Amino acid sequence: MLLCEKKYKFILMKIVDLSKTIAYNRQDPWFMRIRIKHKPHRSSKGLIRFFLGLPARLFPNGFEGWADDKILGMGVHAATHIDAPWHYSPTVDGKPAKTIDEIPLEWCYGEGVVLNMTHKQDFEEITLADVQADIAKTGVKITPGTIVLIHTGRDKYVGTKEYAMRGTGMSAEATHWLIDQGVKVMGIDQWGFDLPLKYMAQNAKKTGKKDYFWQAHLVGQQKEYCHMEQLVNLGALPPSGFKVSVFPLKIKGASAAPARVVAIFE
Repeated sequence: MLLCEKKYKFILMKIVDLSKTIAYNRQDPWFMRIRIKHKPHRSSKGLIRFFLGLPARLFPNGFEGWADDKILGMGVHAATHIDAPWHYSPTVDGKPAKTIDEIPLEWCYGEGVVLNMTHKQDFEEITLADVQADIAKTGVKITPGTIVLIHTGRDKYVGTKEYAMRGTGMSAEATHWLIDQGVKVMGIDQWGFDLPLKYMAQNAKKTGKKDYFWQAHLVGQQKEYCHMEQLVNLGALPPSGFKVSVFPLKIKGASAAPARVVAIFE
């Protein structure tokens, strides 16, 4: 007779939420406002009685029906989300760009690293020198599959008119370099990955530079990568020592998808 001893390993886990709550906010730009219609329990009684054919006399005790909700007019870029290569361009280096449902799930879970860019002023882009200086300071390691989180502190403006109008932004050079280290997913805690859109448009007209507008996004024309926008709580994370999960909704043919992004500490 063989006696087998089973040993169980219990892992203590801490999870930090890096995602905005999906909710209506009148301060959002008009084209990004999310509307949610909440249906109370009683609203389903007619459906149960007439569609399912269950008479009210057979409703279980205390059963008031089921609650339901509907998201109306929510764009895939309106909340915390991850952009697919298709968002930046129909092709990457001449090949068809991936839509969000084609993103390998292996890209969406990995070791996390935080780069502290809270010293960058509004409308001042994040350079390669900034990225490398912070890495040298903290000693973090960026290897293939690392998910890089860029901490700007602009999540403090969530829910205000200033949120879409203020912020720093990634430069093309810094974005290229991170991809060259093997990074497939990176993200930022402000409205957009680049400098604020209106500022970029005004400055492009002022300077006449054709390669200025949306420069970090358009790195995706040449190199395949995804980035997250509108993260929160990056200030609660250390430079490294955690994993990041960023699984998007599987929306057929979409350029992006909302995601519940979390940091996991074991």
